[in-house]
Amino acid sequence: MDRTLRAALLKLNSQAELPASQFTAAQRSALDRFTRQTGAVICQRQGRGDVYRVSDPQIFAIHLSDLCPQVEMLATDNVPLRAQRIAYARDSKAGSHQHDCYYPLLKAVGDKVLWRQGEHGAELSLSQVTRDFGAACLRIETGDAWQTEQPLWLVENQALFDRTDWLPGGTQGTLLYYGGQLDGRLVGWLAQHPRASRVVLFPDYDGVGLANFARLYTQLGDACECWLMPDWQGKLARYGSQRLWQGTVWDTFREFTSAVPQLPDYLGPLTEQMRQSGRALEQEAVWLSVL
Repeated sequence: MDRTLRAALLKLNSQAELPASQFTAAQRSALDRFTRQTGAVICQRQGRGDVYRVSDPQIFAIHLSDLCPQVEMLATDNVPLRAQRIAYARDSKAGSHQHDCYYPLLKAVGDKVLWRQGEHGAELSLSQVTRDFGAACLRIETGDAWQTEQPLWLVENQALFDRTDWLPGGTQGTLLYYGGQLDGRLVGWLAQHPRASRVVLFPDYDGVGLANFARLYTQLGDACECWLMPDWQGKLARYGSQRLWQGTVWDTFREFTSAVPQLPDYLGPLTEQMRQSGRALEQEAVWLSVL
C-alpha cells in the first residue's frame, strides 16, 4: 500500500493536479483513502471526469516526505543504487534490488584450468589458486569477456563442491557452487556469449532443481546439459524422498509441473519416474550404491 500511495503522491507532486485517468485503479483507491484521512488532496468533478488536486501543500509535503525522504532520486555515479532506493523509499529493496555484479565461488578440477578475460586480458589460473587456497571468487558482470576452454559444472549443494570424487574420471574443468537457486545474473552472463566449452548443471532431482535447469536450457539450448548420475533410476527408487517431492519449504511439485514442458527429451525418463513414484532425489545420493 505504501508503494502504491508513494507512486500516486509523486505523480501529483510534480503536477499539483492531475486527471484521475493518469492513475491506476490501485493508485486511485490509495488516493481516495489518503484524501479521507488527511484532507491534503481533494477529488473534484471536472468536465467528464475527476481531477485530483493538492489542497493542503504543507500536509501533503509532510506525508510525501514520510513515504519518500528524498523526492528526487539521487542520480550520481558515486551513490550505489540501493542507497538511492533508501533515499527514495526507505528500503534498499524497493523495486528490482539485485546488485550489478555477481561473485560465484569457483574450484578447478584437474590441472591447467584457466580463465581469461578476453584474448589479451587478465588471467585467472584457477588450478593454481585452488591448490593454494581451495577456491577462488570471480567478479562477473554484463559485458565482461571471461571464458575458459574447459567445461563448467554447476552444483547447488556444497558437499559436491567440497569433494570432487563424484565427477566422471578424467574430468578437467571448473566447479561453480550456486547454493540452491541459479542467480538470474549468472544465467544472463552465461547466455551472453560462450563462457566454457560446455555448461553442465547437476541439480537435485526435484522441482526446484529441474526448474533451474529449464531456465538455463531456455537461454543456452543444447550448449548446456543436465547431468544424470550413474544408476539414477535405482537410486531414485531406493533413496528418493516423498517428503522432498511434496515440498516442505519450496513448492517443488508446482515447480516440477511448470518445468517439465521446457526440458529436453533426454530428461523424460527421469521426470516420468519421479512422477510415477512421487519421489525426488538429492545430489548427495551420487556417492551411494544400489545393492
